[in-house]
This record gives sequence, C-alpha cells and structure tokens, in this order.
Amino acid sequence: MTEIMVDLEGEGKIPLYEKIYHHIRIEIVEGRIPRGEKLPSTRLLAGNLAVSRSTVEMAYDQLLAEGYIRAEPCRGFFVCDISGLYQTGGQMQRSPEEPEREKGRAGTDFSPYAVDTEHFPFAIWRKITANILADEREELLDAGDGQGEYGLRDAIAGYLHQARGVVCSASQIVLGAGNEYLEMLMVQLLGRGRTILMENPGYTQAYRTFCGAGWHVELFSAGEALSAEFPTVSAPAERGTVSAAASGGEEAGLIYVMPSHQFPLGTVMPFRERLRLLSWAAEKEERFLIEDDHDSEFRYRGKPVPSLQSADRHGKVIYLGTFSKSIAPSLRVSYMVLPPVLLERYHRKCGFYSVTVPVMQQKILHIFLREGHFERHLNRMRGIYRVKHDFLLGELKKRSWVGKISGDHAGLHLLVEVRTEMDERELCRRARAEGIIISGLSQYDLSRGCCEKTGGCAPQLLLGYGGLNETEMKRGLAILDYIVEEEQK
Repeated sequence: MTEIMVDLEGEGKIPLYEKIYHHIRIEIVEGRIPRGEKLPSTRLLAGNLAVSRSTVEMAYDQLLAEGYIRAEPCRGFFVCDISGLYQTGGQMQRSPEEPEREKGRAGTDFSPYAVDTEHFPFAIWRKITANILADEREELLDAGDGQGEYGLRDAIAGYLHQARGVVCSASQIVLGAGNEYLEMLMVQLLGRGRTILMENPGYTQAYRTFCGAGWHVELFSAGEALSAEFPTVSAPAERGTVSAAASGGEEAGLIYVMPSHQFPLGTVMPFRERLRLLSWAAEKEERFLIEDDHDSEFRYRGKPVPSLQSADRHGKVIYLGTFSKSIAPSLRVSYMVLPPVLLERYHRKCGFYSVTVPVMQQKILHIFLREGHFERHLNRMRGIYRVKHDFLLGELKKRSWVGKISGDHAGLHLLVEVRTEMDERELCRRARAEGIIISGLSQYDLSRGCCEKTGGCAPQLLLGYGGLNETEMKRGLAILDYIVEEEQK
C-alpha cells in the first residue's frame, strides 16, 4: 500500500479535498502510483493528513467518478489502468495550486425541476409509437384539432376527475406545448391590461409570462391569507409593470394560486381560504382564479389534496396542469381546463390557433393513458420519489448546519434553512464553484427586494431530489458540509 503525502499549504481558496484529488491524480498519471496499487483507506489518509474523513471521501469520489481508481468491496481502493483514459496532448499539467475547473465536473444538480429519467418506460413508449406508425400513418400528417385531439382530451378529463376531483368534459380542455403558451392564451382570452394577484415568493415563469404579455402583476405573501381588502390592489407595483394607482385604482380581477402545493414553499392552502377565494370570484362576472396544480401528483403522507376547481360551483376557476413532472419535461404537453362561461369566448378569440403539440405526440400519450400505462407509471414513480424524499430528509437531519426543513412530504424538492454566517447568494456561488447546482429561496422573490430586506435571515435552499440517486445526493451534501464547515473555521 502506497503512502501518500500531500502539501495542503499554499493557496487557501482551493478546497482541501481538491488538493488531495489533484495530487493523487497526478501521481497516477505520471506513474508514481502504479496500476493495481492499493490506496490508503479514507480513515488512514485522513489521520495522516489531519483532515476530516469526509474531505478524503470527496477526493476519492472524484477519482472514482473519473475512472482513476476503483472500489472493491471489503478490500479498499485500487488504481485503475488509465492507458486509454488519459491523454495529455502535450498539455502542461497543472499544480494543485492551479486546478483545472471543469464545468459540471462530478457535479450534483439539486434542481427542483429535474425528474427521474432512469425509470421511464421506454419499451412501452417505443411499442406504442411503432403501432401508431404502422396503423395511423396518414392521420399523423393532418394539422389536427386546434384544442388537441379529442381522444386525448377525453382521457385527460377522466384522469383529472379520478385523481384531482376536477369536473370537466373534453370540450373544456385546451392542450398546449407548456404552461407558458397556455398562459399567453389566457391573456388574449381575458384581455390585456388586466391586473392579477400572485403569491410571493412564487413561480417565476408564470410571473414573467404575465408581465411580458401586458398584465399588471401585484404580489401578496405566499402562505398568508389575503387581507379583507384583497380585491383592491394595494401592494407596491413591480418593476416593469403599471401600478393600480397609476391605472386609476384598477381592481384586481384575477388571482393566480398554487393551492395544492405552492412553489417554492411547498405549502397547502387551507380549505377556508379556498372557499374565500371562490366566494370573492363569484361576486363579479369578470373575476377568475387561475389554479396551477403544480406537483399535485406526488404526495407521500396523508390523503391527496383535492383541486380548487373541484369546489367551484360558479365556473370561476381556470385549471392548469402538465405532464412535465409525471412523465418527462421533453414531452411538452400541458392542459388548460376552461370554465363553461369562457368556452364561447375562447372559440371566438383563440379558436383559429393550431395546436402546438404534434399529433404524433398526442396519439402516443392518448394510448399511454387509455391503456393504463400512465397510472402504473405514476404509481411506480410515487414509490421511487418517496424513497428519494425519505433518504434526503434522513441525510439532512444528520447535519448540524441544517435548520428548519419545510415543503416535505410532497412534490420533488425540500426547502432547507442553513445555519451559516454566509448570505444566501454567497452560499449558492460557492456551491456552484464546486459543481453543485443549487438555488436559494430569494431567486423566486418576484419583488426582487423583499427577501433582501430581511438581512438577518438564514439562507434557505431548494434541494430537488427528483433527478438524483442516493450516491449523487450524498456527494452533493458532502460538498455542502465542506463549504459550511470551512466558513465556520
């Protein structure tokens, strides 16, 4: 077994694990640690170098990921044959003090939007595609129904009624390539210059779409009940929008909410507040609620939360949903359920648009739903995501730097308070420098300022687990351990 001595002095900005990684890598590349040689255990090397064991584990994880070493159960770590792996091309080796920063190197993407692609039913999808190409070739060349293929809309209506309590028919459903397209249709349907209330922090894509399409967006605090005066806009105007006062004190006739799983906080709107919103909307003809049923498919504790639309008795809720999380983001199939009162207006103002989802894609999805494949896939993914959720939650609870954890037991991310003197922006910057893709709660602050006013607040991170396995989660958390521990020294 080779003895390894690493010079950990010098440039202090380079993490210790990276110095260890670079030293061992260069020793292997230059042949000073030969193929098949056993490396010291992480415990032994940590003791020799007077560093934490997690620091050495991170260095070894990097060498494993790049193929320089291999791990043998119950035996240890051994140097691999790298003859076909490493070619310098005459390029000078960098010293540990000048590490080569490769973008995304052995990184971990904690994106709250990522999904598990490993368990996608490719064989079933491929078989359905082949059958459609064999039996319905000519139909695939047609432009198709502007609202979407009737069979698919009918299958979606059945699924929504069974799973979310939504009461609708196929004629009320409009398909589109992503929620943003459907939100732009809403603006044309309901009229430009309207004022809409949105929760803050909130969903930035919807906010940008509404602002860009000409609506005046006003904000209220997410997770808090709207004030008794909420029909009249009183919040400060957002940058790039016209305030209610400037437009003559215009009343807000629209409210955008995520009642079943608010993004990014993960809160659930109380039933009393839902009824209050529905009552407000019913008071005037042109008041409507836009319900974005974000991440509603994935709930790991308690009974499913019914949709807001299921309690609507006056046709005041416009319901938005998507298959991006339940199947795959690349599918680009979203759906909007219009209340009956808006159907005639839709056909008059927007009925001439062609559907933005390819007919082929629609037919595949229709059969996927009709034959029960979607239900089985969704049930399977609930189990897989529950395991990932529980694993990440368990790992977080072991760490002293983790404060309050919220937004758990539903969706595909956790909101984690970090005990550190660093501000949120600096913490995310340091994480990105180490290959950790992560976002802070302030990135979803639609007012671009209210989160900064609470200067003494601890950073809050969104840790998505949908697209990660357990090894990747552990690697990412180990690097966050290192970043926080370094700052506390």
